[in-house]
Amino acid sequence: MKKDIEIPKVEGVYVAIVNEYNDIYKTQDWNAYIINDKDIDLEMVLIVTTGYSEEKITSTFRKKLDTLPKKSYAKIELMQEELFALNNTFKVSFFEGNSMFDKTYLFRKNTINLKALQPIPLMEARGVLVK
Repeated sequence: MKKDIEIPKVEGVYVAIVNEYNDIYKTQDWNAYIINDKDIDLEMVLIVTTGYSEEKITSTFRKKLDTLPKKSYAKIELMQEELFALNNTFKVSFFEGNSMFDKTYLFRKNTINLKALQPIPLMEARGVLVK
């Protein structure tokens, strides 16, 4: 039975941690985004995030998006800088047509920093990207 289960490979969907200016509070914030760089809408997007190390584990955060349109992005959460000393995982599941896709994106500890910023697809912003 297991050999009959097809698990399609996720391509064109990314998670990015972006450093951006907050106009309301006049601060530089780190925000997590999901990016759909595909030419098809994603449906029923479920995101489960957590941070962990050998000594600590954060509470689990969950977010659901009914639809993530093609060539678009959506904010997942605001991230506190204290979390960057932990491994941060984003488990993403979604439907594309009648197929379910699933992928875990991992930001390893201390990899989210200003020196690691790069241009982010579809966004006019710089951040740390995991494909």
